[in-house]
Amino acid sequence: MSSLKRDGRQSNPAISVKNREIDLSTPSAIRTFSAALRDIVRPEAQRSVLLTGPSDPDGDSIGASLALAWALRRHGVTDVTVSGTASSRYAWLPGAPEMVPDHRVRENYDVVIVVDGDRHRLHPRVARAFASATARVIVDHHLSTRPVGYELSLIVPNAASTCDLVLALLEDWELELDEEVATVLYTGLIFDTGGFRHPNTLPATFELAARLLAVGIDHSAITIRVLHERRPPGTRLLGHALYTAALEGELVWSVIRLSDVEQASGVYTDIEGIVDHLLLTEGAELACLFVERGPRRVKLSLRSRTRVDVSRLARSLNPDGGGHRRAAGLELATTIDDALGFVPNVLRAAIST
Repeated sequence: MSSLKRDGRQSNPAISVKNREIDLSTPSAIRTFSAALRDIVRPEAQRSVLLTGPSDPDGDSIGASLALAWALRRHGVTDVTVSGTASSRYAWLPGAPEMVPDHRVRENYDVVIVVDGDRHRLHPRVARAFASATARVIVDHHLSTRPVGYELSLIVPNAASTCDLVLALLEDWELELDEEVATVLYTGLIFDTGGFRHPNTLPATFELAARLLAVGIDHSAITIRVLHERRPPGTRLLGHALYTAALEGELVWSVIRLSDVEQASGVYTDIEGIVDHLLLTEGAELACLFVERGPRRVKLSLRSRTRVDVSRLARSLNPDGGGHRRAAGLELATTIDDALGFVPNVLRAAIST
C-alpha cells in the first residue's frame, strides 16, 4: 500500500478529473483518477502516449515515468515514449536506454503525461508536443504545481514522491510488481526522501520501501548509485563547491560557473546533489547553489532544514520556480554576476523573517 493511501495525516489535496474536483481523502479517489486515465489511453483507441518530465529530470521523474510506461505497456498500450536523457546515475535503470532525448521527440502524440514537474519546465520541443496533444495529463507531488492546462491531473503535495502516486495507480490496475518496476519505483522513493532522511519520510514510506524490497531488488546497490556515487568530474565539482562555499551562519551558498564545469571535464548532471552537501554544514538552515547554465541563464537550487519555505522563496524570485517546502529550484534570465549581486540578500532576508 502506498503512502498516498496509508498516511492518515495528509491534508485533502484534490484530483482534477475532467474539470471535476474530488477529495483525495475518499477511498475512491485513486480509482476515479485511474479509471479516467485508462479511458484516455485505452488500447483499442490506439493512442500514442508521451511520458515526460522537466528538461533536467531527476530520480523521481525518471523513475515514475519509466514505471508508468511499464504499466501502460502491460495495460496494452503499444505506442509509449519516455522522453528525456538519463544521466550516469540513472542510465543503468531498466528502460532508461530506450528513453528518447527531448530534442528528438516527435511533435504528434495523442496523449502527453507530465510526470513529476509541470508544463512550464518542459523542453521547448516537448512543450510543442504537449500543446498539440488531444489530452494532457499531469501526475505530480510538488506544492507549486497547479492543475491548469491539463484535461486530467493528479497532484498530491503530501506524497513522499511521484513514484508513490504511480504505485497507487499500479495497485488499482492490479498489476503484479516485478524487479524491473520495483527498481525504478525505489529509485524515485529514495531520491525524493534523500534515502529516508527528509521530513517527507513517513511510516507509510517505509511500508512502501518494504514492499519493493520484498520483490527482490538490490536496495543497497540502488541507493549507492542514485544518491552517493559520482563520476570523477562530479567529485571535483563537489570539492570545488565545498571549498569555495560562503559560510554565513545559517546561510551557506556556493557557485559553479561554466568554466568550473569545463575545467573539471564535467557536464551539468555532475552537479546533482551538491546543494544537499552544503546543507549538511553545522548550523545551516538554508543552502543555495548558483549554477551558471549559459550567458544569461542561472539555475538556483535551494534547500532548508526546518524554517524556510524554499518553494515560496523560489517563486518570489521567479513565478515559474518552486518545488517543495524543503527543496526547490528556479532559473533566472540574468548573468551569474548579476545574480550574485542581489540573490544573497534575498536569502539572508528569508532566514531573518
